Amino acid sequence: MKLITSTALALVAAVSAAPAAAQYNNPSPSQQQQPTAGQQAAQPAAPQIKPSSKAAKAIIDLQTAVNNKDFANVPAKIAAAQVVATTKEDHYLIARLQLSAALANKDTAGMTAALDAIAASGVVDAAKTAELYSGLGGTFLNAQQFPQAAAAYQKAVALNPNNSEAQRLLGISLFEAGQKAAAVGALQKAIAANTAAGQKPSEDLYKIAVQAAFDSRSPAANELARQWLVAYPSADSWRNSIAVYRGLNQPDVESTLDLMRLLQAAGALKEPSDYAIYISDAAEQSNYNEAQAVLDAGIAAKVIDPAGADFRSLVSGMKARPKATAADLAAATKSAQTGMALLHIGDRYYAMGDYAKAIELYRSAQAKSDVDPNVAKLHMGMALARQGDKAGATAAFNAVTGPRSDVAKFWLAYVNQRA
Repeated sequence: MKLITSTALALVAAVSAAPAAAQYNNPSPSQQQQPTAGQQAAQPAAPQIKPSSKAAKAIIDLQTAVNNKDFANVPAKIAAAQVVATTKEDHYLIARLQLSAALANKDTAGMTAALDAIAASGVVDAAKTAELYSGLGGTFLNAQQFPQAAAAYQKAVALNPNNSEAQRLLGISLFEAGQKAAAVGALQKAIAANTAAGQKPSEDLYKIAVQAAFDSRSPAANELARQWLVAYPSADSWRNSIAVYRGLNQPDVESTLDLMRLLQAAGALKEPSDYAIYISDAAEQSNYNEAQAVLDAGIAAKVIDPAGADFRSLVSGMKARPKATAADLAAATKSAQTGMALLHIGDRYYAMGDYAKAIELYRSAQAKSDVDPNVAKLHMGMALARQGDKAGATAAFNAVTGPRSDVAKFWLAYVNQRA
């Protein structure tokens, strides 16, 4: 019987290509979709390898069984070859033939065992072995076998941590497997790897990372949400990012109102619920001018139906609320006895669009002992931002510390998007 030549073995390796790497369409954070995939063959290089003299016959017998599709006898042939294998090359060649048989039978467990044996042989370098595991992960992912896909991608990234695509698909597999907290770490690494390589991470990558972080109540959720809206500013990213922050942090009325003001500035008030929250919180702080202005804007945008059940009583109630005039605010400023009074008057000027007067009052309020200076700085930054003073707003937001700093960071993202 003729000994298998290195060329023949190379052809065996080429024929027994690894499973394809998935080109996976990420599910939207707001809805799950079935994955779709294309395939790209991944295989190790075909080194010039010869079996040992002791194992050659058994390996040839195994190859013959695989080539003849005599799969019933392949397990016995594999076992026989493994008994006489003495070199890493022997083990590699046996594993490659085992992989060929597993691929032909669509035996994913057999593929996994074969790839583990290829990796253990040490014949194939780490990068190529990582490609093989990524291919296996793609096969599992396309079959919606998410825990198995995650296990394969974990092996791939352990061998090649800089493979951002394997990191991304690992994160998706973990997410789909319900391991949301673990998915966050993998997706963050994928984002970091893309960024380090000078590539802009896809918006879908940010979306699924934010969803995983939100679902797992991860401390990374707020920062990922901000990264998303910075990279892809839109009404959708603004609304969802603010919703993530509010859902996880349950901010007080003051902070919620400041976030709704931000959505208004960013042009991201799009749903009736957005307007309802804004109007209710402004009214709760007796800022009826602002509440009325937001209500009017929602009606003009045809987002609010004033005759609808959800807003009919609100529209009626707002008509009965007193609205301050500029003269009223000027008189109130002269008689204000506390810093909080000055702050609230500043908020009313802000609602009227008189940002210069609002800034003046916020500065005065900041010096008073009864005012949280971080609230005053935040509101000053908001007025400066709406006035178009990018440098002044940036300085004000950067000076905010404590619980209000997260809201300031969202406003700072808005400022940085302005020309």
